[in-house]
Amino acid sequence: MKELNLQLKDTEWPLEYIDHDRQIVRAIVFDDQENYYFVRAKRDDDFGKATLIETSGGGVEAGEDLETALKRELKEELGAEVEIMHKIGIVSDYYNLIHRHNINNYYLCKITSFGEKHLTRDEIEDFHLSTLRLSYRDAEEEYKKCAETKIGKLIAARELPVLRRAKVLLGE
Repeated sequence: MKELNLQLKDTEWPLEYIDHDRQIVRAIVFDDQENYYFVRAKRDDDFGKATLIETSGGGVEAGEDLETALKRELKEELGAEVEIMHKIGIVSDYYNLIHRHNINNYYLCKITSFGEKHLTRDEIEDFHLSTLRLSYRDAEEEYKKCAETKIGKLIAARELPVLRRAKVLLGE
């Protein structure tokens, strides 16, 4: 199956300029019982007050390859060791408010074990990250519910097509 390649625009905030690109890794993470794992973020910042669902992942550090970065991020945010099953594709999107272009590299990953999370201070204090374990249907509904905010709309536009592609890859 051909990799997903989406180019999205930020229609929530005006475009003034983009001054940086950010290479990001993210994953649709699942287990043997057909549960999907996400992070819940509760934020109150420049993007507004919002409670969101998002795939686990984050920025690729200098000198780090995508798969190493992905495994590090999933360990930090979910406490999960994973097997990378497939690269789902790339979603290019923009956060006009912070002048950033995101290059989101999405993977489908199966959990092999859980351990301790290693959240950053910002993830704990500013975003109040927690783990969500949801069925596919509940995840879809959660994205739709969170899309009632501006930032939630951007995240849902980026992640719902990826979640749907993951379902196809899993043969559901």
